[in-house]
Amino acid sequence: MTEPVLFSVENRVAVITLNRPERRNAINQALLVHLYDCLDTVAKDDAIRAAVLTGNGKSFCSGLDLDILLTENLFDPRGDGSDLPDLFQACGKPIIGAVNGHAITGGFEMALNCDFLIASEAASFADTHARVGIHPGWGMTQLLQQAVGRRRARQMSFSCRFIDAKTAYEWGLVNEVVPPERLLPRAMEIAADICEAGPDMLKVVRDLIHYRDTATFDDAYAHERSGFAEFLSRNLKT
Repeated sequence: MTEPVLFSVENRVAVITLNRPERRNAINQALLVHLYDCLDTVAKDDAIRAAVLTGNGKSFCSGLDLDILLTENLFDPRGDGSDLPDLFQACGKPIIGAVNGHAITGGFEMALNCDFLIASEAASFADTHARVGIHPGWGMTQLLQQAVGRRRARQMSFSCRFIDAKTAYEWGLVNEVVPPERLLPRAMEIAADICEAGPDMLKVVRDLIHYRDTATFDDAYAHERSGFAEFLSRNLKT
């Protein structure tokens, strides 16, 4: 039986590959179970310093597999209460989304939960929750507007139309657009740079950036300065 998610580690970087290409990597229970297990492994293995999430075939992820929507447990696939956004946030290590093709609805949400995105020239993005009649649940209404601004998020989510990789770059959704054959190598190059950072301070910096998601600017600024004062008191002689 083919594994719905492939996992490998190369030079301290985990590569997580959604592997249902015959279904455009559509999300079913088995895919979620394996993905959640992979994220747990990244979080717990000190030898892993960063991860790359991508898809096998012509799609990154086409969203929920509608054929099994009513028959499989997608809300709590492992039966332990774990949910996708919580596992991404708890990982504690940078996750780069390498978007190789369609990232649609739930698959788009999966990409948005990554720390940042590198896109193939063949990548495209769409939020079709309103068209297919499925309630967003993995952050679409919040993460998309955070990435591209409220008006562009409204345009995408109301119209349900695709944007291409060039537009995604212009709107700030993706960091870089590269030829398809350069996608994974480029993501691995960036991950290699991340691995050269000190893991403890890298986590501090990542956590500080994420802190801003739930705080005002003034609060987040004060939080960073407070941490710096504690750092000085611990590490420098008076």
